[in-house]
Amino acid sequence: MKSDVSSGAPVNDTDVRMPSVAGIHSSGVQTLSRFLPGRYIDMILRMRRPAQVGAIAACVIAMVWFANGSQAQDKVNAVVGEQTKTEEAAQASQKRITQLDEEASSMLGDYRQALTEAQSLKAYTDQLGAQVKSQEDEIKGMSTQIADIETTSREVLPMMTKMLDTLDQFVKLDMPFLPDERSNRIATLKEMMTRADVSLSEKYRRIVEAYQVEMEYGRTLEAYEGKVGEKTVQFLRAGRVALLYQTLDGKETGYWDVNAKTWKIDSAYNDSITAGLKVAKKQSAPDFIKVPVPAPKEIK
Repeated sequence: MKSDVSSGAPVNDTDVRMPSVAGIHSSGVQTLSRFLPGRYIDMILRMRRPAQVGAIAACVIAMVWFANGSQAQDKVNAVVGEQTKTEEAAQASQKRITQLDEEASSMLGDYRQALTEAQSLKAYTDQLGAQVKSQEDEIKGMSTQIADIETTSREVLPMMTKMLDTLDQFVKLDMPFLPDERSNRIATLKEMMTRADVSLSEKYRRIVEAYQVEMEYGRTLEAYEGKVGEKTVQFLRAGRVALLYQTLDGKETGYWDVNAKTWKIDSAYNDSITAGLKVAKKQSAPDFIKVPVPAPKEIK
C-alpha cells in the first residue's frame, strides 16, 4: 500500500501504470521529428521497449544538438573569419589610400616648387640675356675704339705737346712765384713725353694735372720764403692778383710790377703784407688786406 504524494491518500500497487508504448512513441516522435529525417522516425516506431525509445531519443537529440552546435560554431567562426578578413582588407585599403594621398600631396608640392623654380630661372635667363646683349654692344664699341686707337694716338700726341708748350709759355709770362717748383714740373713733363714706357693716357693725365695745379694758384693765398736778389724775404701771393714780399726784419716791403716786369719797393703796403702773412699762415682769421692791383688794359 502506498500513499499519493500530492494528496497523501493511500493508493494500491495495482493503480500504478507504466506508460504505454504508444504514449512513449507519441512523445518521442514529437521530440525526434524536430531533429531527424522521417526514415529514422519509422525505425524508432518499430521498437517495442519504451526505455530503448527514450534512450535512443536522448542520444539522438544529444548527437543532433552537438552536431548542430558544432556546425553553427563553424559557421560563426567562418563568418567571423570572413568579417576579420574584410576588416583587414579595408584597413589595408585605407592605409594604401592614405599612402597614395600623401604621395600625391608630395608630388603636387614638388610640382609647384618645380614650377616656381622654372619661372625664376626663366626670369634669370631673360635678365642674363639682356646683360649679354649689353656686353656684346660694349664689346663692339670697344672694338671700334681699338680700331681707331692708332688714329687717336696720332692726333692726341701732337695736341699734348702743344698743351705742354702752352703751359711752359704761360709760366714764363706769369708772376715769378715758386719759379723753381713750376719750372721743374714743366721739365719733368717734357722728359716724360719722350719715354716709351709711359702710356699715352698717363701722359695726358699728368699734363692735365699740371694745368689743375696752375689753376689752383689763382684761388689761394700763400706765404713762403724765397730770395729777391741777394735778400731772403717772405713772399705773399694773393692768387694771381698780387705778389708781395717783406724782408725777415720787416724793414723793407715791395711788390711785383706786372707792367714793368720788375720788383718795386713800397713801404705803404707794410701793414697789409704783415696782416696777409698771418692769414696765409693761419695765424689769424681771414680779413681784407690792401694790395697793389695793376690798372686794366684794353685788349687790341
